[in-house]
Amino acid sequence: MFGIGKDDNEERRQQDIGGNVTHGGAYPAGGGYPRSDDDDMRGAAEHATRHAGESGDSNLFSTLLGALGQKRQSLADESDVDEDDAVKQHKRYFGRDDDDDEADDRSMGSAAAMQALKMFSGSQSGSSHESNSQSAFVGLAMAEASKLFDQKASQGKVSGDASKESAVMKAGETALKMYLKSSGGSGGSSGGSSGLLSLASKFL
Repeated sequence: MFGIGKDDNEERRQQDIGGNVTHGGAYPAGGGYPRSDDDDMRGAAEHATRHAGESGDSNLFSTLLGALGQKRQSLADESDVDEDDAVKQHKRYFGRDDDDDEADDRSMGSAAAMQALKMFSGSQSGSSHESNSQSAFVGLAMAEASKLFDQKASQGKVSGDASKESAVMKAGETALKMYLKSSGGSGGSSGGSSGLLSLASKFL
């Protein structure tokens, strides 16, 4: 009787995780992890922390990147980036169009992602595969948002409902959507990098 109960429980457990016990390999049935695109994101927190300097917070970056990873598929399905608005916000925060209006997390995130695109595309010549990766681009955008938020906060120009976490997350989302869009949604490093160069040439 106990043996039958154990088999029943095992069958139910297999159904819960995907139901295919002959999937082979080391990955869980129905899971398919780890995936190469997840691997490519693992260095993003390190890139962000290194680039952000005193504005960086490795725990913040790691936490937000974990949340970003959960949203990756929905972002890939959307892949709608308002490049015109991002260019406008970039000029506002990084160009000569800066004004005295309070900064919000959405505009800072968009501007930071565009700044990362500018820096990323400018570092392509002779750079390594690591610096060309998805993680480098997303990490760079999040670092730029972190620095931008601290800069505006020190000037007292941040809106009351804006937070550093939201600005950094917005930058990461925008950068990831840019990368996915430029790579046709595949997220492949080579396709994404060359696609970002093309994207940058249109707006920067």
